Amino acid sequence: MSEAAANPIDRAEETDDGNRPGQKLALYYFSAAMVLFAAQILFGLIIGLQYLYPDLLYNVLDFSVARMVHINAMIVWLLMGFIGCIYWLVEDEAGRDLVGAKLAFVNFWILTGAVAVVVAVYLFVQIGPGELRSIWLINEGREYIEAPRWADIGIVVCVLIFFYNVAATFTKGRWSGISGVLVLDLIALAALYLAGMYFTPNISVDQHWWWWVVHLWVEATWEVLVGCIMAWGLIRTLGANRRIVTTWLYIEVAMMFGSGILGLGHHYFWIGTPEYWLTIGGFFSALEPIPLVAMVVHAVYDAGRHGFKSSNHPALAWLIAHAFGNFFGAGVWGFMHTLPQINLYTHGTQWTASHGHLAFFGAYATIVIAIIYLAIQKARGDVWMSGALPGNGFAWKWSLALLNIGVLGMTVALLISGYEQSFVERALEGSTWSAYFEAQQTPWFVQGMQWRMVFGWITAAGLALLLWDLATIGRRETRPVQVLNPVPA
Repeated sequence: MSEAAANPIDRAEETDDGNRPGQKLALYYFSAAMVLFAAQILFGLIIGLQYLYPDLLYNVLDFSVARMVHINAMIVWLLMGFIGCIYWLVEDEAGRDLVGAKLAFVNFWILTGAVAVVVAVYLFVQIGPGELRSIWLINEGREYIEAPRWADIGIVVCVLIFFYNVAATFTKGRWSGISGVLVLDLIALAALYLAGMYFTPNISVDQHWWWWVVHLWVEATWEVLVGCIMAWGLIRTLGANRRIVTTWLYIEVAMMFGSGILGLGHHYFWIGTPEYWLTIGGFFSALEPIPLVAMVVHAVYDAGRHGFKSSNHPALAWLIAHAFGNFFGAGVWGFMHTLPQINLYTHGTQWTASHGHLAFFGAYATIVIAIIYLAIQKARGDVWMSGALPGNGFAWKWSLALLNIGVLGMTVALLISGYEQSFVERALEGSTWSAYFEAQQTPWFVQGMQWRMVFGWITAAGLALLLWDLATIGRRETRPVQVLNPVPA
C-alpha cells in the first residue's frame, strides 16, 4: 500500500470526536497565541502613536520598552501557534494519540507562565544595571532576543520536550516524508537558538552569532516548519496529492540549505566581515519562499483537475494568502533592500520595518490562522465550512480582507518613510545623528507614519473581527463537513 493510501488525512476525515489529547492541547496553544497576537497589535499601535507623539507615556512605557514587547509578543505568539499547528496535525499523520501528552500539557503551562513573567518584567522592571544579574533576570539587551537568560534556556528546554512528543509519536505510529522533515527541523529549532546565548566582547563576532538566531532560527527553521504545515494544510483542505506537496517540501529544504544559510550573509554587510559576503549574501537572499509558492500553485492546479473541492474555505483562503504573502513579504520585499548597493542606504531605516511587517505576517501569521480554522472545524464536530456559510461568510472574509489590507497598507506607508530616510539621512547627509533626526521631521516621513497608524487601526479592526469569527463560526452549523474525493497518489 502506498504512503498516501495508508495515511488517514489523504481520505475523508476520520470519524473522531475531536478530543484526541494532542488536539486538545493544540487548542490551548491557539488560545494563548491569539492573546499574544492581540498584545502585539496593541503595543504596535502604542509605538506607532509614539512616533507621532514622542511624549506619549514618557517614563511610563517608553518607546524602547513598548517596541520590545511588540516584537517579542510577535515571536512568541507565532512560536506557540506553530506548536499548536503541529500538535493538531501530528496525531492524524502518525495514526495514533500523542505520546507524552501529560508532559506536553505541563510544558504548555510552564511556557505560558514563563512568558507572563517575562512580559511583567519588561513592563514593570524594564532595565537593570549592566551586570550578569540583569542578564539572567531582567533583559539580555540584545535586540529582538531580549529575554533574560533563564527564559532563553527555558525556550530551548520547551522545544526539546516538544521534539520528544512529536518524534516519539511518529516513532510509535506512522512515518512519512513530511514527518521526517519536521522531526529533523525541530532539532535545528532547538539548536540554533543556542547561538543567541553566546557572548563575546568582539562586536563583529557577537553580531555574527546574533544573526544566526534572528535570521536562521526565524527564516530557516521556521520556513521549513511552515513548509510541513503548508503540506498538511493543502492535503486537508484540497485533498492535494501527497507526492506533490512532499516533493516541493524536499525542494524547500534543499533551497534552505543552498540559499538560506548563504543568504544569511546579507546581514553581514556592515559588521566587519569579509567583502565576499556582499556578493554571496546579496544573491541568495530571496530564493527561500519560491518552493512554498510552487507547492500551493501546483496543489491548486492539481485540485482543479479533480473538481477543486475544498473542505474549509476560510483555511484555504488563508493558505493562499500565506503563499503570496510569503513570496512578496519575505521574497520580493526582502530582495528589494538586501542587495548591498541598495542596503548601503536602506539599512536600519523604516524600509527594513516595511519588509519585516509584510514578511512576518505573510510568511507566518497567515499559516497559523489557516490551521486554527481547520482545528475549529473539527473541534466543533466536523461541521460544514465550505461555501454558503451563514451570512455568506461575512466575518471570515472581512477579517481576511482587513488584516491583509491593513498590513499591506502599513508596509507601503513604512516604505515611503524609509525611502525618505534613505534619501535624506543616508544619501544627502551621510548617516550622521543630525541627519537621523532631520529625516524624521520631513513631511513625507511624517505622512508615511501617519498612514501607518491609519492602516494599523484597520489591522486592529481585522483582528477583532477574526477573533469574533473564531469564537462563533460553526457553532450553529448542522451540516457535516464536505467529503473530499481521494486524489490519486
